Amino acid sequence: MTQLEAARQGIITSEMEEVAQAEGYTPQEIMERVARGELVIPKNKLHTHCQAKGIGKGLTTKVNANIGTSSDVADEEEEMAKLRAALEAGTDAVMDLSTGGDLDHMRRMVVQGSPVPVGTVPIYQAAIESRKRGQPVVEMSVDEIFEGIERHVKDGVDFITVHCGVTLETLARMEQEGRVLGVVSRGGAFLIAWMRYNQRENPLYEYYDRLLELARAYDVTLSLGDGFRPGCIADATDRGQIQELIIIGELVKRAWDAGVQVMVEGPGHVPLDQIATNMVLQKRLCHGAPFYVLGPLVTDVAPGYDHIVSAIGGALAATYGADFICYVTPSEHLRLPTVEDVKEGVIAARIAGHAADLAKGVPGAEEWDLKMAKARWELDWERQMTLAIDPERARKIRESRPPKEEEVCTMCGEFCAIRLLRG
Repeated sequence: MTQLEAARQGIITSEMEEVAQAEGYTPQEIMERVARGELVIPKNKLHTHCQAKGIGKGLTTKVNANIGTSSDVADEEEEMAKLRAALEAGTDAVMDLSTGGDLDHMRRMVVQGSPVPVGTVPIYQAAIESRKRGQPVVEMSVDEIFEGIERHVKDGVDFITVHCGVTLETLARMEQEGRVLGVVSRGGAFLIAWMRYNQRENPLYEYYDRLLELARAYDVTLSLGDGFRPGCIADATDRGQIQELIIIGELVKRAWDAGVQVMVEGPGHVPLDQIATNMVLQKRLCHGAPFYVLGPLVTDVAPGYDHIVSAIGGALAATYGADFICYVTPSEHLRLPTVEDVKEGVIAARIAGHAADLAKGVPGAEEWDLKMAKARWELDWERQMTLAIDPERARKIRESRPPKEEEVCTMCGEFCAIRLLRG
């Protein structure tokens, strides 16, 4: 029985109780939101040491960190160090997007080493293994694609990105309108190439019921991927993106009918003035299903600072309804991220999520800021360090230039406004 099926039968699971305790709601309230599909708890039945994390309406905005090898850099030890860094920085989930080295071993290491939900994109492995067999990606069989998916869910993966809305109809709409940067989704690109070569519909769409059977068997949450997400500001909110969203909305209902938990992935590059519209469209077209966004990035011209660009967009997106933010690191568009990049990306995304939680009145958000404000009034530096979203960095900066008087800091010194007014 999946979390969704249990909720619809009025059963409160231990995972629902865990989420309720963490979020400040009653188990009954969590159960009702799961039953409506407004909230998912990604937890594969085989990932037994995974914490229950709720993603959806009224809950704290969750953050995901992407890790994984590439065809150029396949260092498993470094990726496990990134996993540890992401967890220490407070990520709520991780995705293994490995495309180099031993993919099965890497994924199993991540699942075993992660106490938070793990996501993957199984089409990557199917395509890569096709190449390793000396067979072009476009000649993958439908069974080979689904065999890859089955391998991931049997390894305990909690949610999988599946680009089911990449269809012949969506592709035609994108091509008719034209784009500056085409398709930037790797999974979307694999499937589009396959569709063009075989002159057939996307297998993940055509055989969606087969996918639902696999997901239901292990209570894996489907993350319906945005294969036509805009890769630059000029392509935001175009016909291809919206057509895919319309189809995904239909697939959300089919997943619910099958008892499968589902969330929806959202756009990548979106200007500030279009973010609210995108969030409203998604929630409306996808019937209130949880929304998972990459960023969004609000400008294309800041390589090296895209974690900041993404945090700006993520804060606004979450304010208007996004439930789950995929981090972006300073390395985005430039290289595979380092361990330090991963930490910076998680912290930036957490800041964005918390800022949105304040705006939405999520339980506990305002209290956290109020505690910090009181600690500052009391000039309680140790308490401020404890409350900081990144205590290590806060402490390091303060200690790098110690004040003459311990009670203040070197910004104001003896002219500290708080000390002057407190007397």
